[in-house]
Amino acid sequence: MRAALLMMLMLAASALSGCAGDDPPQKLAEHVDLQRYAQRWYIIANIPYFAENGKVGSWFDITMTAPDRFDDVYWGRPGSLDAPAESFTMRGYVKEGTNNAYWRETPLWPLYLSYLILYVDPDYRTALVGYPGHSYGWVLSHTPTMDEPTYQALLARFAAQGYDTSKFVRIPQRLE
Repeated sequence: MRAALLMMLMLAASALSGCAGDDPPQKLAEHVDLQRYAQRWYIIANIPYFAENGKVGSWFDITMTAPDRFDDVYWGRPGSLDAPAESFTMRGYVKEGTNNAYWRETPLWPLYLSYLILYVDPDYRTALVGYPGHSYGWVLSHTPTMDEPTYQALLARFAAQGYDTSKFVRIPQRLE
């Protein structure tokens, strides 16, 4: 059983790793205020990975557990906004020397994934999170809705970083 779990984690790590190859480097946000960033973020759009496929009404909650450590609890509803939300938790740390914009998080040690904060607006209302190799990305908001001009402007920021914005999927959100 343990060997099968380890094999699944290794396969997931290789699927999530993305191949950086000739991809241009991504420019991280100049500075991230961890206390302001550590809140609820609704996923407005993403390039989904296997754990997010088919999920709607998704969000995550970031909680700082130490000055450079955090819990990231993802919530998503399988297939329908009326379905009960399911969750999983990632724990991680902020990499030193990155102005708090490069995080490493894990669903289960020894697998660590990169979390690249590429942009946060000055009021911490919206953010962009990327992944090495440009294979995954997230458009985030502190509210479950986003107007089209703001969304398009955020996608343009992803495009400037080398992302194929046609791969982003809008995530229906439940208005509570």
